[in-house]
Amino acid sequence: MARVRDNWERLVRATLRREQLRTAGQGHERISSGIAGAVPPSLAQTTNVEAILQAADEIQSVDPNVARILCEQAYSMAQNLDPNSAGRGVLQFKTGLMSVIKQKLAKKDGGRIDRNRDIENLWEFYQRYKRRYRVDDIQREEQRLQESGTFSSNLGELELRSSEMRKVIATLRALVEVMEALSKEADPAGVGGLIMEELRKIKMSGATLAAELIPYNIVPLEAPSLTNPIRFFPEVKGAIAAIRYNGQFPRLPAGFNISGQRDADMFDLLEFVFGFQKDNIRNQRENVVLMIANAQSRLGIPTGADPKIDEKAINEVFLKVLDNYMKWCRYLRIRLAWNSLEAINRDRKLFLVSLYFLIWGEAANVRFLPECLCYIFHNMAKELDAILDHGEASPALSCTSGVSVSFLEQIICPIYETISAEASKNNNGKAAHSAWRNYDDFNEYFWSPTCFDLGWPIKRDSSFLLKPKKSKRTGKSSFVEHRTFLHLYRSFHRLWIFLALMFQALTIIAFNHRHIDLDTFKTILSIGPSFAIMNFIKICLDVLLTFGAYTTARGMAVSRLVIQFFWGGLSSVFVTYLYLKVLQERNDHSSDNSFYFRIYILVLGVYAALRLLLALMLKIPGCHAISEMSDQSFFQFFKWIYQERYYVGRGLYEKMGDYCRYVAFWLVIFACKFTFAYFLQIKPLVSPTNIIVDLSFLNYSWHDLISKKNNNFLTVVSLWAPVVAIYLMDIHIWYTVLSAIVGGVTGARARLGEIRTPEMVHKRFESFPEAFVNRMISPQMKRVPFNRQSSQESQDNNKEYAAMFAPFWNEIIKSLREEDFISNRELDLLSIPSNTGSLRLVQWPLFLLSSKILLAIDLAIDCKDTQADLWNRICRDEYMGYAVQECYYSIEKILYSLVDGEGRLWVERIFREIHNSISEESLVITLSLKKLPLVLSRFTALTGLLIRNDPALAKGAAKAVFELYEVVTHDLLSSDLREQLDTWNILARARNEGRLFARIQWPSDPEIKELVKRLHLLLTVKDSAANVPKNLEARRRLEFFTNSLFMDMPPAKPVSEMMPFSVFTPYYSETVLYSTSELEKENEDGISIIFYLQKIFPDEWNNFLERIGRDVSTGDADLHESSSDSLELRFWASYRGQTLARTVRGMMYYRRALMLQSYLESRSIGVNDNYQNNFITSGGFELSRESRAQADLKFTYVVSCQIYGQQKQRKAPEAADIALLLQRNEALRVAFIHVEESGAKDGKISREFHSKLVKADINGKDQEIYSIRLPGDPKLGEGKPENQNHAIIFTRGDAVQTIDMNQDNYLEETMKMRNLLDEFRGNHGLRPPTILGVREHVFTGSVSSLAWFMSNQETSFVTLGQRVLANPLKVRMHYGHPDVFDRIFHITRGGISKASRVINISEDIYSGFNSTLRQGNITHHEYIQVGKGRDVGLNQIALFEGKVAGGNGEQVLSRDVYRLGQLFDFFRMLSFFYTTVGYYVCTMMTVLTVYIFLYGRVYLAFSGLDEQISKKARMLGNTALDAALNAQFLVQIGVFTAIPMIMGFILEKGLLKAVFSFITMQLQLCSVFFTFSLGTRTHYFGRTILHGGAKYRATGRGFVVQHIKFAENYRLYSRSHFVKALEVALLLIVYIAYGYTRGGAVTFVLLTISSWFLVISWLFAPYIFNPSGFEWQKTVEDFDDWTSWLLYRGGVGVKGENSWESWWDEEQMHIHTLRGRILETILSLRFFMFQYGIVYKLHLTGKDTSLAVYGFSWVVLVCIVLIFKIFTYSPKKSADFQLVMRFTQGVAALGLAAAVCLVVIFTNLSIADLFASILAFIPTGWAILSLAITWKKIVWSLGLWESVREFARLYDAGMGMLIFAPIAFLSWFPFISTFQSRLLFNQAFSRGLEISLILAGNKANVET
Repeated sequence: MARVRDNWERLVRATLRREQLRTAGQGHERISSGIAGAVPPSLAQTTNVEAILQAADEIQSVDPNVARILCEQAYSMAQNLDPNSAGRGVLQFKTGLMSVIKQKLAKKDGGRIDRNRDIENLWEFYQRYKRRYRVDDIQREEQRLQESGTFSSNLGELELRSSEMRKVIATLRALVEVMEALSKEADPAGVGGLIMEELRKIKMSGATLAAELIPYNIVPLEAPSLTNPIRFFPEVKGAIAAIRYNGQFPRLPAGFNISGQRDADMFDLLEFVFGFQKDNIRNQRENVVLMIANAQSRLGIPTGADPKIDEKAINEVFLKVLDNYMKWCRYLRIRLAWNSLEAINRDRKLFLVSLYFLIWGEAANVRFLPECLCYIFHNMAKELDAILDHGEASPALSCTSGVSVSFLEQIICPIYETISAEASKNNNGKAAHSAWRNYDDFNEYFWSPTCFDLGWPIKRDSSFLLKPKKSKRTGKSSFVEHRTFLHLYRSFHRLWIFLALMFQALTIIAFNHRHIDLDTFKTILSIGPSFAIMNFIKICLDVLLTFGAYTTARGMAVSRLVIQFFWGGLSSVFVTYLYLKVLQERNDHSSDNSFYFRIYILVLGVYAALRLLLALMLKIPGCHAISEMSDQSFFQFFKWIYQERYYVGRGLYEKMGDYCRYVAFWLVIFACKFTFAYFLQIKPLVSPTNIIVDLSFLNYSWHDLISKKNNNFLTVVSLWAPVVAIYLMDIHIWYTVLSAIVGGVTGARARLGEIRTPEMVHKRFESFPEAFVNRMISPQMKRVPFNRQSSQESQDNNKEYAAMFAPFWNEIIKSLREEDFISNRELDLLSIPSNTGSLRLVQWPLFLLSSKILLAIDLAIDCKDTQADLWNRICRDEYMGYAVQECYYSIEKILYSLVDGEGRLWVERIFREIHNSISEESLVITLSLKKLPLVLSRFTALTGLLIRNDPALAKGAAKAVFELYEVVTHDLLSSDLREQLDTWNILARARNEGRLFARIQWPSDPEIKELVKRLHLLLTVKDSAANVPKNLEARRRLEFFTNSLFMDMPPAKPVSEMMPFSVFTPYYSETVLYSTSELEKENEDGISIIFYLQKIFPDEWNNFLERIGRDVSTGDADLHESSSDSLELRFWASYRGQTLARTVRGMMYYRRALMLQSYLESRSIGVNDNYQNNFITSGGFELSRESRAQADLKFTYVVSCQIYGQQKQRKAPEAADIALLLQRNEALRVAFIHVEESGAKDGKISREFHSKLVKADINGKDQEIYSIRLPGDPKLGEGKPENQNHAIIFTRGDAVQTIDMNQDNYLEETMKMRNLLDEFRGNHGLRPPTILGVREHVFTGSVSSLAWFMSNQETSFVTLGQRVLANPLKVRMHYGHPDVFDRIFHITRGGISKASRVINISEDIYSGFNSTLRQGNITHHEYIQVGKGRDVGLNQIALFEGKVAGGNGEQVLSRDVYRLGQLFDFFRMLSFFYTTVGYYVCTMMTVLTVYIFLYGRVYLAFSGLDEQISKKARMLGNTALDAALNAQFLVQIGVFTAIPMIMGFILEKGLLKAVFSFITMQLQLCSVFFTFSLGTRTHYFGRTILHGGAKYRATGRGFVVQHIKFAENYRLYSRSHFVKALEVALLLIVYIAYGYTRGGAVTFVLLTISSWFLVISWLFAPYIFNPSGFEWQKTVEDFDDWTSWLLYRGGVGVKGENSWESWWDEEQMHIHTLRGRILETILSLRFFMFQYGIVYKLHLTGKDTSLAVYGFSWVVLVCIVLIFKIFTYSPKKSADFQLVMRFTQGVAALGLAAAVCLVVIFTNLSIADLFASILAFIPTGWAILSLAITWKKIVWSLGLWESVREFARLYDAGMGMLIFAPIAFLSWFPFISTFQSRLLFNQAFSRGLEISLILAGNKANVET
């Protein structure tokens, strides 16, 4: 105990030191909370101990004695609550608090403390505190405002800012609570009575004390708030009134407690009746109020003292929220919970909406079951209806158990427990999907009327709630996700049938030499049986793959399968029989024998007509309505047979225009594909095939088993197989090409890329204000008046447009400065004047006008022509004309403002003469233009004094004006005018008397000050601003923003009428904010993150130093001397990484933009608001309470930090950083899962889960807003969607934007959000949009060359790719972020993602699937963009692509893909396939084509047929093979993948930049990267479908500047790339050795160059793109590390990264099913081909082709294995026979050498044969290894597993050495490493890297 006390004493002293530092201004920016920060959760949740201690901290400096009283009371409360200190951290807290109290007592200097006077002292301090802060005045003001129903923004009279006011009230509340506790022992006649009276007053009227500190989210519904005017908005007041309790509702019990200071409402009744949790009630009360208020604001703001909500608004909310429920009732053909819409009044509608949201808000994981929620709502709505018809409210039976009423316990928990029990059967994602029910299975139970068997109240013994037994699986609903490639055929059978039939028809035509006669036609009709059989195969797959659901599936679904099976079987047999009869008739040459042919034609015609009719009726938009209206049972039966009817997937058709567009798209592709296939693939092979089939006397080099007596069957297969493979996959190539063309044309039509350079920005800037006003200024702002006089005097409306444009543009420029993209100088040059003054022309930014005056003066000096000619020359540059005019009028206005008396007369005379000269076109005569430089120099001197803003310089300014007068009068003016002025009596007298310009009026008018500053810059900035801004990112942002102003977007609505939305970010444990140690930590090269960022972003670093007032030479260490600068440095670095801080900053720009827009629209909500006079000035908008409230009404940002509670408990740095973000962003909300542990009676620890929402309170600490208990652990499925699901209840609005935590946003883009949201009401097809796709900008492209490749690839997909998917193809899904969802649509239909374990690993795309299946519409919009980070290192990229490829492998098995593949029309299905899983299928086919071709060529080489056929026939050309390989090569090197990328470059960068960028990428080896990625996608996609194993792979998202060790790369890529690359290399070597090509080496190179490129890319890309990969020292270290890893023996708990054995065991874990073992066995058999072929090619075997030769080779192999075992026999196991073993090994070695020599001498065995034998045995050994691993249990039981492991180690050692040797060789040459660093990183970092290495070397020398 003493030790604990000592530790806490030290902690307290450290805390107090931090407090002193904070007070001195040297501490951390976050407000320290002293001992209050250490309050354990168990105390903080049940008492106000934390608030009392916080008040003690605040009071300490004012009255330490009162602070001591509060601390003692807090200690007493803690002791009373937990006297035994059983709670976590309670003992330590009490000890620390006691130490604080002792220290406070010690400060009394030994003085005696009279605790009897504590209560009096406390009361006196309370009174003083109230008077000091005028609390009574605040209460009276609040009362007055509440009674008036208005809000005053002018609370400055009370001299209290809102945050200060809340702190005061928090302290008062703590004082009141302590007084209340102590008053029980006080004298009732004395202070005790006074305190009791004060408490009574507070409870009676104390609105302020209660209201300001009652936690609320957006709207303070529990009590009114002075600091938040949102309740004063008429629509909010009306919404609150709409849900208020009235006399028609059932009476609540007398004892029912109404929380807060509010009237009873509908939610109180629902809480009492159904037992909803209080915080769920509070949460959904606010949700419904905001929803109603926003619906009303779109219809019009209600007026009057008692605003009412329009019936239309309530109907809109009602119909949207309950839309899915009503569709569900119609589908099941049951009555709604109400009779008709007209029969229920508005109160009932609001009750039903509120009930639905309360059910949804407390449903937890059941939210993933939308139709289950419909079932619950249906029954509870009926109960509610019955209760509302009674006069007295009573609890609902369904939620009642004994005396308690709990919706969670009675309804949700039973369902959750069943789901949880099923989820536990998935064995952490390793179990087969068919073994357990996922979320979809549970939900689809409610797609059938049998769901009502569940009963109400829910029957606990229902089959739905049946928990799975250990040995018995529970039946699936209607779909079973069996793991097989056959799903590809089953889901997309129409595609494969179509391709097969077309190939069949084209081949028949080719073999008939294009002669289409009757016989050929009859042959072509063979497609009939082919179609019937392939269709029957699909039906058989339906039957087989539904196994596991027959016991629980709907009877109708099973019946349909049975009918289909018999119909398909009989029809295929019948059609085949008929066709065989037709063939018999054709072979029978009788002319009249065509009976069967006619019947066959009739049958095919009728069948085809029926299929076509059904397809038309179900798939074609124009006919679909007819099929829906038809109620003929005969037609409905065939329609049901043709297409199963699900609850989802109905009505998957588009408008006729959209349909025609995507049909035309695919018809063009088919025309290209089949033309290519016929003329370049099929036709060239016809003649060679005929010749090969007819060659009967071919001598095979080996023992042939199949082909010799079957017309050389395998030879024909080897010829045709690559062609067929390419035929199946090349449609994706044609799709890529056409989509690039269509996407480019569409983008050009949308005006993308019109402004893509700074020059274009300069040239078109004049048109920006008008474009901005037309698209982004609401009508409400356009109506607000401003100085109309100036616009009347201006030549056109440009000035008015510029005035409205200016505040927005300047905020954008300001944000760029805050982000350090521009310098202070660039800020001045880019800012645009307000244009609201009386100057008679538009004032443009200085970067357009800089140096224009000087150029104009040069033109004037050189002018020898007339005034008109001079002006024409000046106006050739329109901005020069603007600059001259602005300079002239500004000088005039400034001079008028400065002088008076005679001086003003002189100014008036001068400008009158100039005006007259201009009008008479005699300016060149009136003025001596050559003297203009002298005049401007004098005026520049004047403005130089004026801009200092120091009135003490007035005399100097007056002297400057006089000098200006002298120059103008005597030098500038003509002689005649000069004489007139000199003889002007008034002027002459003033000059002679010294009064002329003796004093000036120093500028005080803000407009004049702005004019002076601007004119001075205009005259003094001499260098051109053509390169402003210099920063490339700033340029890109301004170019995109200004370009978007000319794109098509909906016009902006006022903020009050816009659609409200939320932004939603899931976070787990990624980096929030870089710490100082993380920034300074150096890697092995001496490179730290901060060094790296300084080199990558040098200009931004300099701008940062300028912003914080530091010199450019300031070092990192200097910044750490100041806590504020150190914190700024952390944020600067974090804003350039992929951190949560960057995401939060970007998303909070939405609020800033809305505040600015609302401020400028000047909405008034109170009688004291006279804001209209300040129009066009954006200054102070962030302090406007109305603007903040309006923004909060429309925008909410929730970050779901799943483990934030755990991070806080363990005091993780991430928790402190998140708290810092909360403090810096008042509108930020953080949701997290809180876990409470408590001991149970049986000794087990029980855990209770809560979903919490917090914000920062007045002290910067977390303030809990809501805490909703969950039925259990929410993570039953995938982590990210479960994280989203628990927190989505805290979102608000009609839309929600999903943002990942690697994203960013920009202020200029957030200004367009209200335009984007209006797209939800736009015309985008047959249905309104449900997801708005948003363009992304990948901001990580500058990190390295790999990052640039990934950035370009990703940018191409998220722009051009998704543009085409949305229009014309209409198959855009949700591919991650930052799409905007229709929130109500999705939360009532299962959420914004799916969460079932493993199958939904790519959770994002399923929301797109779900939206489409549920008749949603997904669009794409490119006038707005959001930043996004991507992985930047090869390993990160590989892990990411592996995750995505694995996710696509799981999608193949999913019911969503199956249903979309079946229910889309044929052409839309094609679009869907080739843009989702089909992309990965074609990628895999690309790699398989290489294998198929090479194995075919190797077969020809081994069999000896290639040479024989070529010599005998001389007709076997390589045309088709060349075409196949060339197409495959182009795909491999990424040319076709790059076509959309190139098109995007051309569109948005211009042709020259596009060509340059593409060439640069090629030089940086992008083809190597793309080919390597091909292997990554192929491996993970194929393995996932075969074996499973898809999982979330954390990629890190950090800066990759460290070297990756060889062993780490080997572990990651060994099985995915290296093994496959070496297999291809082996095939190529065999082909070189034994193959035959007519053209010799040239032909061989042409045929195999792409394959060699693939081998090199797959083997060496990880090392080419590895920083410092070819540095000799690192190469040596890598080799040592790799050998240590390879030889280290694993064990229990040893990870794969430390031991080869552990890694090897981990690599085998994916093979765990019998099906997987069988498939692996089949695939492994291919390796035996090498030995079988090579042994017959040895000189030793001659021409012997008997099987005995092959058998003898196995004897040799066994002998080699035995010898190997002798040499590797472990000495540990033969310790007693060391001598015997060594003798045996020696004899064996000598015997082996002698045997080899004798065989070479006395037989035909050559040295080449020895190498060939090695070539033969290596793949055989690998095959044996693969089989042994596959059947591990059998091998283990035979005792051979240790031998297998040693052989495997030998193989990995050999593969590693093959890869390592070239790396080691290249590492000898230093220039290779230099070249690599230049290749990987941009030049700045390459130089920095080299400098760092030199410095590191220097440092090392010094240290030694």
